[in-house]
Amino acid sequence: LVLTFVLTTGVAMAQERGTTTLIDFSEAAAAAAWTSVNDGVMGGVSSGRMRHSDSGSALFEGTVSLENNGGFASVRTRLSEGVLSRASKLVLRVRGDGKRYQLRLRMGPRFDGVAYAADFETESGEWTTVSVPLGSLAPIFRGDPVPDARPLDPDKVRQLGIMLTDKQTGPFRLEIERIDVVSSTTASGASD
Repeated sequence: LVLTFVLTTGVAMAQERGTTTLIDFSEAAAAAAWTSVNDGVMGGVSSGRMRHSDSGSALFEGTVSLENNGGFASVRTRLSEGVLSRASKLVLRVRGDGKRYQLRLRMGPRFDGVAYAADFETESGEWTTVSVPLGSLAPIFRGDPVPDARPLDPDKVRQLGIMLTDKQTGPFRLEIERIDVVSSTTASGASD
């Protein structure tokens, strides 16, 4: 079970208390730090990459194909250990194409293994703000639920990824302005 989160369309919303920017894609280096992991690792032919756009944001784009049992495209980046240690949620500012994407976090530096995921919807051509509470991310392995997985420990998160999956074929385009972190403000770690 992967939860889907509601988005807010229209003008940029004011940041809530305890919010810091994790990744600002106005700098080209921020988009260059992402690596593609597409279904070619399993024999598929889908393509996806992250690049810096002319408008000063990142662009996750490509094509998903079902050929050779394919059906997904993704990008991921490494995070410094502890960067999400007090995080209660991630907030993404995106402009999509109407397709459903997935936010993924991984504990540790391993390429494969359990990911903690949440789907989010986009509206074609509209800037939206997507808020994903970390406590709601579901553990999955290669698309299947892992009910006995250990809980997500934000302090151990070392990778962040975005994926287009569920065999949504054809071209895709997701523009990302920034990814923010909303942190807990109390010593006990309770969220706002």
